[in-house]
Amino acid sequence: MNVHEYQGKEILRRYGVATPQGVPCFSVADADDAARRLGGKAWVVKAQIHAGGRGKGGGVKVAKTLAEVHDAAEKILGMTLITHQTGPQGRLVKRLLVEEGANIERELYVGMVVDRSSQRVTLMASSEGGMDIEEVAARTPEKIYKVAIDPGMGLTAAQADDMARKIGMPDASIGEARRFMQGLYQAFEECDASLAEINPLILTADGRVLALDAKLNFDDNALFRHPDIVAMRDLDEEDPAEVEASRFDLSYISLGGNIGCLVNGAGLAMATMDAIKLFGAEPANFLDVGGGATAQKVTEAFKLMLKNPAVKGILVNIFGGIMRCDTIAQGVIAAAREVNLSVPLVVRMKGTNEELGRELLRASGLPIISADNMADAARKIVAAVAGK
Repeated sequence: MNVHEYQGKEILRRYGVATPQGVPCFSVADADDAARRLGGKAWVVKAQIHAGGRGKGGGVKVAKTLAEVHDAAEKILGMTLITHQTGPQGRLVKRLLVEEGANIERELYVGMVVDRSSQRVTLMASSEGGMDIEEVAARTPEKIYKVAIDPGMGLTAAQADDMARKIGMPDASIGEARRFMQGLYQAFEECDASLAEINPLILTADGRVLALDAKLNFDDNALFRHPDIVAMRDLDEEDPAEVEASRFDLSYISLGGNIGCLVNGAGLAMATMDAIKLFGAEPANFLDVGGGATAQKVTEAFKLMLKNPAVKGILVNIFGGIMRCDTIAQGVIAAAREVNLSVPLVVRMKGTNEELGRELLRASGLPIISADNMADAARKIVAAVAGK
């Protein structure tokens, strides 16, 4: 789960991570009022979407008068903001953050991720913060410093101080940088984050260390521990199909192909998509119905896939361990009848009650293509979609 910048900063402030003062806004009038309340001689008006590259896309404007705040809010609010992370369709801006201006001396970068190889949270930092951090990582990776954090000790003062010096933090600001990084680590750990990115981390002319931007992602599997974070979820920023899937406890991700996939188990789902690609086609989705799918759940999965107009065929690939093949067969039959299925459907089932499941499919009278193994299933659905 992602949150907006202003929400991420709200969370970080709880852990002592310093940020500029700002106010979330949902209208131009809100923005006018926010600038007046913040005071000062300059403000920044920022589009709030779940994507990076907002500045390059025209979604971040500096204003030096209240009139300029008003104009910037009018231009950004309601615009379709296109960045390298939104894709060509862009995102509609429905929220703004109006923030006090900052006297920036330097732009740096600090981030935290879970390193799967070391199984530890890793702190990354660079002296090259700003909009082109991806290019820094690609062209000069030696400018990005990393340290794996011992979960028993946390981020130590020595580690934080060393990192601060490596990215060029002046001696007078080392203590503040240490508190910043340790607060960021505490927030990451206690909130079950999967990513925390501060880009840029700024050093102001008077030596303050501030998070000028904040990107936080959270582990969906741990959200039951954080109802306050769940309350920050913005469904407008998520794929409607994925939102609907979550209501039925389906793991669904939209992709760009034309063959819908319904599988039980994430590993088998990945292998199924690979098989489709091997035979020259592209999957339209990742869809894991899980180990305890009911006929109703399978029906909802079919409805979900068929809402995508690009889907020209469906492959059902089931391994019956905990999941019984006859239960899946009943769900497939019910779904095909309820949605008046008009695209080719290939079903491959192996495991518990396999023969019973196959017999149910045969007796249904529906034009369901049966397959013996995964390669056979992938080959048949690709051929059926191609009209061969």
